[in-house]
Order: sequence, then structure tokens, then C-alpha cells
Amino acid sequence: MNHYKIFFSMLFAVTLISCKKKTTLENSGNVNPIPTITAISPNSKTAGSPAFTMTIKGTHYIANSVVKWNGFSLPTIFSNDSTLTATISDSLIATPSIDSITVFNTTPGGGISNTAIFTCSSNQTNPTPTLTSISPASITAGSTAFTLTANGTNYNTSSKINWNGSALTTTYVSATQLTASISASLITTAGTANVTIFNTTPGGGTSTAKTFTINAASTTKKFLFDAKKGETLGNADWVIDQDNSPQRIPTPAQSTITSSTPETYWSGALSSWGIALAKLGHTVETLPSSGTITYNNSSNAQDLSNYDVFVVDEPNIKFTTTEMQAIINFVNNGGGLFMISDHTNSDRNFDGWDSPAIWNDLMTNNGITTNPFGFSIDLTNVNLTSNNVLTGNSTNTILHGSQGNVTQLDISDGATLTLNTSANATVKGLIWENTYAQTNTHVLCASASYGTGRVVVITDSSPMDDGTTTSGDVVYVDWPRYSHIPLIMNASLWLAKIQ
Repeated sequence: MNHYKIFFSMLFAVTLISCKKKTTLENSGNVNPIPTITAISPNSKTAGSPAFTMTIKGTHYIANSVVKWNGFSLPTIFSNDSTLTATISDSLIATPSIDSITVFNTTPGGGISNTAIFTCSSNQTNPTPTLTSISPASITAGSTAFTLTANGTNYNTSSKINWNGSALTTTYVSATQLTASISASLITTAGTANVTIFNTTPGGGTSTAKTFTINAASTTKKFLFDAKKGETLGNADWVIDQDNSPQRIPTPAQSTITSSTPETYWSGALSSWGIALAKLGHTVETLPSSGTITYNNSSNAQDLSNYDVFVVDEPNIKFTTTEMQAIINFVNNGGGLFMISDHTNSDRNFDGWDSPAIWNDLMTNNGITTNPFGFSIDLTNVNLTSNNVLTGNSTNTILHGSQGNVTQLDISDGATLTLNTSANATVKGLIWENTYAQTNTHVLCASASYGTGRVVVITDSSPMDDGTTTSGDVVYVDWPRYSHIPLIMNASLWLAKIQ
């Protein structure tokens, strides 16, 4: 019996030793330690300070240790097993707060360290801000609203951009940058404005000023009349100077035009329009059939970027996608587009496309956006003299501008418009069919803004027709009748941003 006892005692001892060895071997695997923090530097900042680098001292740091700010991971750099650094962005210390700093080691093992406290204190005394630059520093009078960026130092969430001493709604970007929206009403006329930055008390104060310049809009504008899209097909003559085949520069030279020059100086059903603009000092050109409709193409001398207003009267050849995009981008970047349509089934070259279909195609198949101007041309044919002009319009410079007051519009076989303010909130009806309410339907003339540019549409070419032609085309004298001259000239100047 004693031999059995001795045997089993030895067997138990060997088994126990074996288990201990196994446990020891298991614990010797790559298990990450739990980190600790003994100090952070710095451990405080003043709210509104710029971004900085924090140094974290402690133990058991590894290559993939992560510093956390209130539980959120920060960009962390491992220096050694007792030192880490982390980048603290200015947005984390924009306002007073007490923040928790920890270090996290990943599994296996690992875990979260003890917590160190970082204090972001309020400004006991706000610093005086500085202003080193503003962008942009100038703009043309009459431009649309824009965002002004101010660069400097000592900005915080309560800092304000002041425009001539009045605080603007300001967005804090960083301790060195602020932005504010400048409304169109602040830049209507030429002049200058003082831009400063203001920090509230205690302390605080106002920075030195930067000058923002509002440049006067050029009084000389360039108008381009299209003759590329079939404006002379059939009995049409919708050009400023026919000369058998419309050329870029009308003849005789417009430099020879005086205040008494008759519209017969040039030969085209739009010659009165062109000469009227020339008498006001503006430049007019024709885009001939050999020309190209482009935008921002420096190799094209008649690229739309070289003009203020593009006039297209009753196009009868469909725009290509490239041409449509050039026109849309021209308007979006500040150009003026005068769109003139005609009635449905006015296809002069029998290719299946008339002006209502061509204009609607531009607004639905341009490859940029659907219905950019907020209207479509109805497939209608109407005849009337309308006096249903927008009421309460005394400040509308298309209807009451420098060229006179608009009271009537004669439509001879023209179309109507349907407006869509959901597509473009700026679209505005100006003249409607008689007896109809001034709503979004039965519109004969409308305006809209798109991007920084403008658009005017009239649904018939008759109001521009001055009866001048050399080609035997069927034209009529309608330009001087009713109030067509004030309407078309005011609209031209509005598109050019003169009024």
C-alpha cells in the first residue's frame, strides 16, 4: 500500500508542476499593458488660443497608444514608452471647458489609463484682435452677396467683423480667421468701406481697419447679337446688320453713330436696337454663322466671357450640349442673357425644331442643371396687345428704368410662359395676357437671376422688329410702337447691370 501512495503522490506533484509551467507560458505572450498618465503639458489654455501640441508623460506606452480628449481619439505620436504627443486643434479650445485626457492601449490586454484634467479657462481679459488681410478686398458695385474672409490674430467665438462700424453676422473659423456674409445692399454704389474686428470686454477692443473698395460698374458694356442659330432663315431678319450675310462688326462703323443717326444706318430688323445701344456708348457685335458659342475659351475671340450680354432672338437651329453649357456657365458667372422666343410651329428650316422647343431643350438637357432660370415656354400661339403689367412695380428697373415706363406689350403670334419658383426663386413675371391673374401662368415677359448673372425672356420677336431689311424678308415696324423701346432697352441695361 505504501508503494501505491508514494506513486500517486509523485504523479500529483508532477501534474501540478506541469500545470504551473503551462500557466506561466500562457502569461508570457504579447499582452499590452494598461497605460498610466503622470503629467500632461500644458495642462491649461485660455479659450480662443491657437492649436498646440500636448506632451503626455506616464508609463506603458506602446506604438499604437492613442491619446483621447473627452473620449475622442486625437492624432498621436509615440516618442517612447513614457512619452506621447498629441495635436490639440483650436476648435477644441474655442470656449471655456474642463476636459478629460486619457491614453488607450489596444487589446490583447491594454485598456484606458487614469484621467488627467485639462482646463480651458475663459478670457479674464480678451485680447485686442488684429486684422492683417481681407479677401476679397474689392468688388464691382451692383454685384450679388458674397462671403468676406478676415485674417489676423486673437479671434474667439465672440469676435465680430464690423462693416463701417456695424457688426455683421460672423462665423468663427479659427483663432486667426473669421468670415461674414456681405449682402448685396451693402455694395450697391461705388465707394469704400472700413472693415475691422471687434472683441468684447473685459479687455478686447477694435483692430485697425482694412479698406474694402466698391468699384464703379463700367458704363460701357458689350452686347453680342447671335446670328449663328438661323436668325435669318425663311422670312426672318433678327440681326442688327444684315449686309447679305451678317458679319461680326456692323457697317458703317458704330464709332460714326451720333445722336441723330437713323436706324436705317444699318440694315437688319434689329438695327434700331443695336443703334440705340451704340448711342448710349455701348459696343455691339454680331456672332456670325461661322462663329462659335463658347465660354472661357481664350482661343475664341468672340468667347462669351468677352461680353456682358448675349442676345438670341428666335433661334431656329438647336444648341449643341457644349453650346448650352457655355450659355449656362456664362450666366452663372455674371453674364446677361436676352432670350426671345416665338409661337409653336415656327420652324423656319423644317428640321423639327422651333424656338420654343430649342429654348426648352436648353433648360432641360444642358447637362448642368434642370430649369436653371425657373420657367418654360408653352407650346402656344397668342395674339394680343397686353396692358397687364406687373402691379406695385415702381422700383422694377425693367418696367420703370432710365429708358422710360412700360405700359403695354404687343404679341403677334407669340407664345406664353409658365414660371416655376421652386426651380428658381428669383423668377418674376413682368407682363401677362390680359384678364389673367398675375400668377405663374399666361406670362409674356419675365426676368430671373442665376448665379451672379441675369436673364430676361420675351415670347415674341415682333416687339424688336423695326421693319428694316435688304433681303426682301417679311418684316414689320413694331419697335417704336406701344412701349417696346422702354421695355427692351431697360431690359438690356438691367442685364448689363447698369440699372
